[in-house]
Amino acid sequence: MFQLGKTIVSEDIIEKDFVCNLSACKGACCIDGDAGAPLDKEEVNILEEIYPKVKPYLRKEGIEAIETQGTSIVTAFGDLETPLIDGADCAYVIFDEKNTALCAIEEAYNQGDVTWKKPVSCHLYPIRVKEYSEFSGVNYDRWEICDDACSLGKELQVPIYKFVKEALIRKFGEDWYAELEKVAQGFNK
Repeated sequence: MFQLGKTIVSEDIIEKDFVCNLSACKGACCIDGDAGAPLDKEEVNILEEIYPKVKPYLRKEGIEAIETQGTSIVTAFGDLETPLIDGADCAYVIFDEKNTALCAIEEAYNQGDVTWKKPVSCHLYPIRVKEYSEFSGVNYDRWEICDDACSLGKELQVPIYKFVKEALIRKFGEDWYAELEKVAQGFNK
């Protein structure tokens, strides 16, 4: 671990390789597990605001889940998350012709209907950020469904921090990312 400003960062994001391999995993991270995507407080308001523009992209089951549970939920632990369909798929999941899970929010973004790409936790994956009172923990979330992404990343020699560069800049800013790159260069010597 090392410190960058008000973050404590796992060396794994520099040392481990990763490139999403949707053709292999079919977007399993959006449909496996037992929780929705973590959300920031600001994102709850954004989801409420953009829902009418995202709704046309959603599946019937997603619309039902959102209209029953809300555009976001608060868990028993007080965490904010996206709602789920029957405790499984994220309510914002859609599928392409190859049955690959995609994000309806991101599709609306790609089509120019909204200006917000998707929750930052999704954009950052496989990095997870845990907020503490004095700092943020920035960690690699190792999940076996992403083994193909690890293999592809290793083959292409793309470390995690480079794969999620845009998301890290979105979350922490350009200066923070520039400092991260300096630390990474020191690791590679």
